[in-house]
Amino acid sequence: MPNTVILETSARHLHVTQEHLRALFGEDATLTPKKDLSQPGQFACEERVAVVGPKGSFASVSILGPVRSATQVELSLTDARSIGLRIPVRESGDIAGSPGCKLVGPRGEVTIETGVIAAKRHIHATPEDAAAYGLRDKQIVSIKYDGDGRSIVFGDVVVRVNPGYALAAHIDTDESNAGSVLPGASGEIIA
Repeated sequence: MPNTVILETSARHLHVTQEHLRALFGEDATLTPKKDLSQPGQFACEERVAVVGPKGSFASVSILGPVRSATQVELSLTDARSIGLRIPVRESGDIAGSPGCKLVGPRGEVTIETGVIAAKRHIHATPEDAAAYGLRDKQIVSIKYDGDGRSIVFGDVVVRVNPGYALAAHIDTDESNAGSVLPGASGEIIA
């Protein structure tokens, strides 16, 4: 299939600053890699925290490393509603005006004023991948997935081009479930 891209499901997770990591896990805390992710240098951590909203919480949410310049929680829209939050769909890092929540770790807690979003569907691509597929940074495309009895087209997918990326598309659990997307599945990019 031309212009295919692997579809990866991104479950609820968060990114933390060094300051928040210390507040949640203690002054000498560092992130402990558990599993490498598809994007170079990114990893799931052993450390987990509770994410608390006005109407509920998730007890054990994975932190992704390395530490970031801003703390950000990424939930599906269903996740957010279940804990009483109304969150925007945004590109990672675009947290201005988004709601906050409380994070509870084994050594302390932090209340973030902003930073809870639903990640916009996106494709990570190197400049070489983008050139080969005829794509450009910030371009909006669609991805067609022919699932078992649930073919679906994901629209409004933003292309993110960076030499440090590996080619992959990321969707959240709501989107993955809607299309019965299986691990290792690929879709066709429709520009």
